[in-house]
Amino acid sequence: MNPTQRASRGSFEETLLSARQTMLMSEILKLALDSFQASKTRFMLTALGMVIGTASVILVVTIGLTGKRYILDELQKIETNSVELEYAGGGTTAAERVLYNDYLTREDEKAVDEQMPDVLYSSPVLDMHERISFGSGVVKDTLVLGVSPDYQHIRNLIVTDGRFFDETDDSAHLKCAVVTQAFAQARYGSDDGAVGQTFEIQGIPFTIIGVFKEAVNDFGESEIADQTVLIPFSVARYFTGTENLRQLYFSMRTMAEVPDAAKQILHIIQSRHRPNSVYKYQTLREMLTIAANIANIITAVLVLVAAVTLAVGGVGIMNIMLANVRARIREIGIRKALGATYREIKLQFLTEAVLISLAGGLFGTVVGLSLPLSIRFFTSYVFPFSWLSVVIALTSAVLVGVIFGTVPATRAAQMDPVEALKYE
Repeated sequence: MNPTQRASRGSFEETLLSARQTMLMSEILKLALDSFQASKTRFMLTALGMVIGTASVILVVTIGLTGKRYILDELQKIETNSVELEYAGGGTTAAERVLYNDYLTREDEKAVDEQMPDVLYSSPVLDMHERISFGSGVVKDTLVLGVSPDYQHIRNLIVTDGRFFDETDDSAHLKCAVVTQAFAQARYGSDDGAVGQTFEIQGIPFTIIGVFKEAVNDFGESEIADQTVLIPFSVARYFTGTENLRQLYFSMRTMAEVPDAAKQILHIIQSRHRPNSVYKYQTLREMLTIAANIANIITAVLVLVAAVTLAVGGVGIMNIMLANVRARIREIGIRKALGATYREIKLQFLTEAVLISLAGGLFGTVVGLSLPLSIRFFTSYVFPFSWLSVVIALTSAVLVGVIFGTVPATRAAQMDPVEALKYE
C-alpha cells in the first residue's frame, strides 16, 4: 500500500470513528431522556437539590455584593478623600516634646494649599472644652471646635436648619455658631427652635445660625461628639491666645489621590519645621480597604456554606443513580451482550447524572437571578449581581454531576453481563 493509499485509509478511519462517536453520544442522550421520561417525579425531586444549591450560591454572592456596596457607600459619606494631619510632639522623648513644642499653624495650611493644587478644601481644627452659659443661668460643659467654613465639606456635614458660617462670617470675626442636632434637641427641643438662640462662652455671646448632622454614623471615629458646637476659627483663636494647632484637615478631589497626597502634605509640613518634630497623617482609605476585604471574606464564607447545599444535592444524585443502576441491571446485561463496551456503559450513566445536575443548575440560576432582576425591573434600586457567580454555579453543578455520578456509572460498567442477564 503506497503512502497516498495509507493516508486515504487513515482519513476514512478517522471519519468513521468520528461518526461512531457522534452516533454514540446521540444514542446515550436518547437513553438518558427515555430514562427521565420513565421516572419524571423521581428525577425532578433529585434535581431540586441542585436547584436550591445553585440558587443559593447566586443569591449569596448577590447579597454579599449588596452588603459590600452599602458599607462602602456609607463609609464614603464620611469623606474618604480627606487627610488628617496631626502634630504628635516636638521630640523623641517626653522632655523634648514639652520643651520643643513645634505646633502647626495657618501658615502651614496656606503653604500646602499653594503647593498642592489638588487640595480641594482645608481647615484647621482647634479643640476646646468650654463651659457654655445660657440665659437661664444654666452652665454646660461642651466640646467647642474652631474651624473654617471648608470644614463642612471636609466632614460632609448636612445642615438641617439655618446655615453654616461662611468666609464673610470668618473674616468678620462674627460671633456665630452651628450646633449638632443632639445639642439643639436637648437644649431647645428641636432644630428650628435652636436657630437664633444665644449662649455665652467666657462671657462672650454667640448666636446659633445653624444646626447640622454628620452624613453617616461614624461610630465615634471623628472628632465631633453628640453635643458639639462649631465656631469660626478666627474667633476661637482668641480664647486660646495663640494660633498654634494640633490638627489640620485637607480634602482631595478623588480618593485615588489620597495616598500620594498624604505623603506630600507630610513632606511639606516637615520641611517647614524642626527635624525632630513629629507629625502624623491619617486617612480613611485604609478603613475603606479593610471594610471591602471583610465584605469579600464574609461573601466567600457564605458561598462555602451554600456549596454545602450543592454537596447535599450531589449525594441525592448519587443515591438516585445507584437505585437507577440497580433497577436497570437486566438492561445493562442486554446492552453488554449486544456489544456495548465498558466505556459506553459508564458514559451512559455518567451522562444521566450530569444532565440531572445541569438541569437543576440551569433552573436554579433562573431562580437565583430572578430576585435581583425583579427588583431592578419593579423598583428604582439597582441590585448588583455577578455574572461570575452564574458561571461558578453552573460549573459547580456540572462538577457535582461528574463527581457524584462516577461511582454509580462505574458500578454499572463493571457488571458481569452473564450475571446481569440472570437478574430478575
